[in-house]
Amino acid sequence: MNKFKYYFILTFATLAIFSCSKSDSADVEPLRDFQEQYNTDIAVIEDYLEANTITVTNNPGQTDDQNVKIELITKPNEQKSIKSYLNSPTFPTLKVKTVNLHNVDYKLYYLVLREGTGESPSNVDGVLSSYNGTYLFRKAGATTTDPSVVTATQFEEVVFPQTFYDLYQMIKGWGEVFPEFKVGTAVGDSASGTIKYNDFGAGVMFLPSGLGYYAGGSGSIPSYSPLVFSFKLYALQRLDHDGDGILSYLEDKNGDGYMRDMRNTTEYPNQKLGDNPDDTDKDGIPDFLDVDDDGDGYTTKVETKRPDIIIDGKTISNGYYPFNGAAKDDLSTIYIDETQGVPAYIQATKTFDYTSPERTRVYLDNTYPLKK
Repeated sequence: MNKFKYYFILTFATLAIFSCSKSDSADVEPLRDFQEQYNTDIAVIEDYLEANTITVTNNPGQTDDQNVKIELITKPNEQKSIKSYLNSPTFPTLKVKTVNLHNVDYKLYYLVLREGTGESPSNVDGVLSSYNGTYLFRKAGATTTDPSVVTATQFEEVVFPQTFYDLYQMIKGWGEVFPEFKVGTAVGDSASGTIKYNDFGAGVMFLPSGLGYYAGGSGSIPSYSPLVFSFKLYALQRLDHDGDGILSYLEDKNGDGYMRDMRNTTEYPNQKLGDNPDDTDKDGIPDFLDVDDDGDGYTTKVETKRPDIIIDGKTISNGYYPFNGAAKDDLSTIYIDETQGVPAYIQATKTFDYTSPERTRVYLDNTYPLKK
């Protein structure tokens, strides 16, 4: 399934092109208002949360561990609704966060079955995740007075994922929810040649269509469909989207743990050049996609290169500084001090600071007097 976040935007463009044809214009549905569609979607989602219950499988070390079954409540006095887990102090717990997009404050519900024990991905990392996806719809002619009329239809299931999914390229809701969870531990099974994951994060996300495919739909998913994904977060992969040697999750300019790309005017219709807090040089390109973060005409790769060394008259490349230095110097690498991360340049003393946590690294300092 193609989950690229701009899928529906391409569809918008296609709709616009066809709308120029007089013969076809009457057949093209105008793009729906984001706020009005969200109002419809959230009513469907909240009715679904009220009308359904969950059964979770706890089976550590096995494939079905943290599998979740969602089914209609048939015994109201015995079964708890999903909505009843809202802010529960124990797992499962239903959480809600606000996501501002399209000039809409989306209410995003996600159910935490298990948080996980390791690191959390950022919204620009890769994740290895199994998932089950369904879309929601309200039966024709139904009203909100009967929540059970909301139906879920499965469109895809991946039990054994074979690749990492880049959250930056996925639908918006994935990049909002996965960072709320953590990976677990991986143990190799020499007998089978497989890897088993334990203590991984697991949950369910309930996405309004504006955080999914919106007007475009995808495959068998109808347009404007709210989506439900149950998932397990097995592992993460730190990515470098602009290939500048600085991992994308480290290019968080304002330190809030979230990277923004505000060039998409459909998502951010009122954004202005320089609004993005994750854009150092305010050129409209976020640092994690910008090969020259400080806009001084020298690429990050050039500015983070260690000085070459000369041995027996030969010039040898000394590689690049890491973002942060290691705790200890590896004495076996006599020409490299591993404790030296990307330095800051101190103008007053014309010296370098390699270790201060809050230093402004040279590739973010357009006053750094780099010479070619």
